[in-house]
Amino acid sequence: MSALTTEQIQERLIAHSNWRLDEIWLARDLQFADFEAAWQFMSHVAECAEQQDHHPNWYNVYNTVQIRLSSHDANGVTERDLALAKSIDDYLANVPHTDLPATPIFRT
Repeated sequence: MSALTTEQIQERLIAHSNWRLDEIWLARDLQFADFEAAWQFMSHVAECAEQQDHHPNWYNVYNTVQIRLSSHDANGVTERDLALAKSIDDYLANVPHTDLPATPIFRT
């Protein structure tokens, strides 16, 4: 699978307005009520990732989760990343959370 161009990614991000492009990553930073809620979110994403055979890079401290999606074999964002972003968005539509400002944590 080939990496999408910046223009293709920006077009697709219209449907995922809480995500941003950060270098070769789709990025989203979240805050939950507490550690348990953050862990439940991560557990759900882990199940989606296993089903889709596509796994996020992420960082968790207490009630915050920073997610970075990229297809390492394509060295960029692919349709797989957007599919996982959609699964994450679907879950978050029904869960209290706050989207945080951009916080860079991964570098290429």
